[in-house]
Amino acid sequence: MGIKLTLLTLFIACLFMMSFRGEKKKKVVFFGDSITQAGVQKGGYIDVLQNMIAEKGASDKFELNGAGIGGNKIYDLYLRMEKDVLEKKPDVVVIWVGVNDVWHKSSFGTGTDFDKFGGFYDAVVKKIQATGAKVIVVTPAAIGEKSDFSNAQDGDLNAYSSWIRKYAKANGLGLVDLRTIFHDYSVTHNPDNNAKGILTTDGVHLNEKGNALVAEEMWKALQ
Repeated sequence: MGIKLTLLTLFIACLFMMSFRGEKKKKVVFFGDSITQAGVQKGGYIDVLQNMIAEKGASDKFELNGAGIGGNKIYDLYLRMEKDVLEKKPDVVVIWVGVNDVWHKSSFGTGTDFDKFGGFYDAVVKKIQATGAKVIVVTPAAIGEKSDFSNAQDGDLNAYSSWIRKYAKANGLGLVDLRTIFHDYSVTHNPDNNAKGILTTDGVHLNEKGNALVAEEMWKALQ
């Protein structure tokens, strides 16, 4: 009886140890537009986040993937999510979109109307959730960095961001509110009310400080 009990104990201990060794990385896909497309490049927010994770000794816990295409709007994400996201079988999908939905309305006349934005957004989230993946949503950060809300698209950008916040709360989603974070940063660090050069190179795309800030916020959300 003693030998059998010892063998059983050793067997259970081996199973316990194997469960730790077999723990797979959490696959994260960042789904978005040109900001995310640039995020995988050296110094981009996904690259910075990967280095940050390595420094924290957590490289064995996360696998980061970028799925960003320049100019994409929410319906572009809907059309390509099967191939670019779902086929990768992610554990977490971070959706960061909205700038082009607003920006392109005035610059090209091809943006996304407010009511249609919500419909497509919900369809994207629901399809991802159906696979069992967790969804984290991100508000569009900026189209111009003036802190007094005098940027041309501030009205629409605030409206779309407000919708994302409410949608995240109503559906129990993770939220990275970059719209608020970027504005608060500009209030503190942009005394001359410049339209760019604070966290972006051109009012939209991230500079070094912007990439570092976004990486930090994404890390908070992933934990």
